[in-house]
Amino acid sequence: MPQWKISKTLIEYPDALAHMESRVRGIIDGTRPEEVWFLEHPPLYTAGTSAKAKDLVMPDRFPVYPSRRGGEYTYHGPGQRVAYAMLDLNTRGQDVRKFVWKLEEWVIQTLAQFDVTAERRSGRVGVWVIRPDKPRLADGSLAEDKIAAVGVRIRKWVTFHGISINLNPDLSHYSGIIPCGINDYGVTSLVDLGLHISMDDLDNALKISFQTVFETPS
Repeated sequence: MPQWKISKTLIEYPDALAHMESRVRGIIDGTRPEEVWFLEHPPLYTAGTSAKAKDLVMPDRFPVYPSRRGGEYTYHGPGQRVAYAMLDLNTRGQDVRKFVWKLEEWVIQTLAQFDVTAERRSGRVGVWVIRPDKPRLADGSLAEDKIAAVGVRIRKWVTFHGISINLNPDLSHYSGIIPCGINDYGVTSLVDLGLHISMDDLDNALKISFQTVFETPS
């Protein structure tokens, strides 16, 4: 099992990147163990390696940080649980697609503990929930909202970044970007879905699901 780190104060994005860089170097050279870090950021946008300038709708709203993770623009802010997973795929299996699948599965199994059915969607990054309470889409299909983001970077088979789950962020902050380049769908949170749980509850569920998804032989 990795070490668990939980920060109770908001962590600036550059400080988080510096910590991940240091920890990953230690994992690579064998001097530090794996780590999973739970934190929240102040309001900010990050640009992944596939980010398109047109998707940054309000460039002056919050700080914008380049990120070498995969993906496009995403939002981080208070009320969102960010989980950075610094794991060694040299021992866990050198399979990027399987690792991303496991990150998604980590979210899906975590939300299932609160009776939330979350799903993957082909061609759409992240984890999604169906919203039968919202108007149907133009093609007649049920509305869907994104509840969690996934972003990964790997160096010498050691991972950076990870997942973010919307517990109770200010959803209006997403209006400054087109999240992950997808503008036909909305974003949601556990509170928006009517669930009032604590961040500690979410953290405990994440730890339980991590054990099942990452530590159980597959």
